[in-house]
Amino acid sequence: MNFKNCILVLACEPNSVFLEIFFKSLKKVNTRNPLVLIGSLKILKFQMKKLSFKKKIKILDLNNLKNYKLNNSFINLINVDYNYKITFGKITKKSNNYIEKCFNTAFKIIRENRIKKIINGPINKKTFLNKKFLGITEYISSKFSIKKNCMLIYNKNLSVCPITTHLPLKDVSKKISKQKIIEKAKLIYTFYEKNLDIRPRIAILGLNPHCESMDKFNEDQKIIKPAVNYLKRKKYNVSGPFSADTMFLKDNRYKFDVIIGMYHDQVLTPLKTIFEYDAINITLGLPFLRISPDHGPNEKMLGKNISNPTSLIKAINFLDKLD
Repeated sequence: MNFKNCILVLACEPNSVFLEIFFKSLKKVNTRNPLVLIGSLKILKFQMKKLSFKKKIKILDLNNLKNYKLNNSFINLINVDYNYKITFGKITKKSNNYIEKCFNTAFKIIRENRIKKIINGPINKKTFLNKKFLGITEYISSKFSIKKNCMLIYNKNLSVCPITTHLPLKDVSKKISKQKIIEKAKLIYTFYEKNLDIRPRIAILGLNPHCESMDKFNEDQKIIKPAVNYLKRKKYNVSGPFSADTMFLKDNRYKFDVIIGMYHDQVLTPLKTIFEYDAINITLGLPFLRISPDHGPNEKMLGKNISNPTSLIKAINFLDKLD
């Protein structure tokens, strides 16, 4: 298989369970497209030994990628130097330069080879982003000058999207707008129609309990409802605003493909309660599809070989099925 058909997999945070779940995933998946890992050979060998995982490694030359014929009988690796002592240790800012190198290597490959599929390992946002960006969605979008993006937590039965992402609750009402709701709904529609051949049914939640407020300014009526009405006029299959407290009941949630909420925990908490690890985080709006497992680095589980690889397996299989 040619390199341009590959799925790039970024190791990212060295003190995370990602390589463990990557090893476990390799035993479970059988992909058409080759996987290419971007990360440190030194860390890879260390964790393979620690976790008793055996597979041959094929080192790829970053400057000669177009000439490779690849398959998954090896771990196809683009080496990124890591200049610190390797341990199963705590996450610190020492990782930041390495994580950035992983991303920059991937971005270079994407621009030069038109790769359309990447998966990045979990990252401690507080340590890596250092308040410069709200999340990895915004960080990657900035590298490609993308202003309109969307974080979609995808499950084939039900997906969710928060209008605001990693934001303190006290700031949410100031950051939602009619335009943001419309933009994200349109990105979701485009993704579902282009990649899944589905015209999605979208529910949009209100912000306040029961979509009511004692204040003079009611976001549900002044911001959310006008956005819903606009999308309906444009023939999008959208309904709302709905009260969040009953939207995830079985009889309600399965009437829709996607539920859009106003803030992170409003939609991610119930989704993860229902599906646990059976979901993936997709960034919409980029010139490629970026996915990450829907969980964090789990540094407390490092080296214990007990981490659940389901979300990464779902991410790999999802990208592999797309043309």
